[in-house]
Amino acid sequence: MTSNTRRFPAEWEKQQGIVLCFPYNGTDWPGKYEAVQWAFVEFIKKVASYETVFLVVVDQKQQDKVTDMLERAHVALSNVEFVIHKTNRSWMRDSGPIVVYNGKEREALNFNFNGWAKYKNYQLDRGVPLKIATHLDIPLTQVIYKGKPVIVEGGAIDVNGRGTLLTSEECLMDPAIQVRNPNFTKEDYEAVFKEYLGITNVIWLGDGVKGDDTHGHIDDLCRFINEDTIVTIIETNKNDPNYAPLQDNLKRLQNAKLENGKSPVIVTLPMPKPIEFEELILPASYANFLILNKCVLVPTFNDANDRVALNILAECFPDREVIGISAVDLIWGFGTLHCLSQQIPE
Repeated sequence: MTSNTRRFPAEWEKQQGIVLCFPYNGTDWPGKYEAVQWAFVEFIKKVASYETVFLVVVDQKQQDKVTDMLERAHVALSNVEFVIHKTNRSWMRDSGPIVVYNGKEREALNFNFNGWAKYKNYQLDRGVPLKIATHLDIPLTQVIYKGKPVIVEGGAIDVNGRGTLLTSEECLMDPAIQVRNPNFTKEDYEAVFKEYLGITNVIWLGDGVKGDDTHGHIDDLCRFINEDTIVTIIETNKNDPNYAPLQDNLKRLQNAKLENGKSPVIVTLPMPKPIEFEELILPASYANFLILNKCVLVPTFNDANDRVALNILAECFPDREVIGISAVDLIWGFGTLHCLSQQIPE
């Protein structure tokens, strides 16, 4: 099949289910591992009430333990399918497969996860795409460009399913920090996106939020909510380090064009007040929401802006329930709902 038959569907299109990975070691959440497990159970419960959860666990022993936790929390276990595979981390958005349509068939893409070009221990995570694709009986394709594997995390891209993709220069173009693909140009990335994701139009934003371990993932910054509307986060405190980069991103979006030549509709989301833990500023963002069939799950941070963000997103998604999920513990791992999940289109 020729490459131009591929299409990466938007997240709001019909889903078969969501891939999640139950944390089994506390290294991503030092000191909060117990709390995070129960936060995870609540996350699974919400997803399982709308669609299937493909839940990665390390072994049968963990499956038994998690099953007990899910039963205690009255999770719909009939909507949970376990996949046994040992991982380094639980960030399925980045290590999991990206499933596209290739003609009428589904195809899973392996974007060669490498620990965000930052961590050395990612070898187990590299096996996730094959494990999930095998479980779902979907063929897996290694993403290659000019004979070499291409590295792109799912959190670095967002699409409208019609040919436009959002990404950030900080994540993909920085020549020195967390370099995924040395010497790649924008044209190289755009060629990869066109071949594997059916993308004809890329909107490049600038920098990501402060404290972002991934160095600029788009799913903390701005997201498509329908084919012509983008929500983007802004900071109103001019003394906040996020103020200037987010204003720059807003201007870029206001000047951007969609694949059809029209300007996108821009909706702004507030930021919660800075969340600091030990010496770190954590990348808390309402843009890290997850779209499900008939529902949108939104991370909340015990902040006055939680309600503001939920109301804005409820207007953005009139035909879906919009539900806040406390992410105060999850964010200690530098990510929340969207980072932890990967949708599988129907």
